[in-house]
Amino acid sequence: MGLEDYLSRRLERRWALRYPFRTGLEIEWGSAVLRGNTRDISSNGMFIEVPDTLWVGAGFTVRLHLPQPVKLDCQVKRVEPGRGMGVSVALSENESQKAYHQLLSSLAPPGN
Repeated sequence: MGLEDYLSRRLERRWALRYPFRTGLEIEWGSAVLRGNTRDISSNGMFIEVPDTLWVGAGFTVRLHLPQPVKLDCQVKRVEPGRGMGVSVALSENESQKAYHQLLSSLAPPGN
């Protein structure tokens, strides 16, 4: 498989546009609280930069540090050891859902 084929397959797996976005966050995993940052976000996921990653399939809650904090239920989809993890997101309450969609709208280029 050549580089072009590899990149094409990677792009096909992602159907949602990702937007570069950095903010602090807290991961609530059981009784532990881990701190990290977002690298990018989309309507169905994000990449979280954190030195100590969880494993693929692990579920946790994340709280984004925004003027109106947003709480999301997440599941690890891929891990980049020492860098972070790609996660899927599910919105846990209506206020968080509204705030998250407003955030995504603010990041989208005009006309999208």
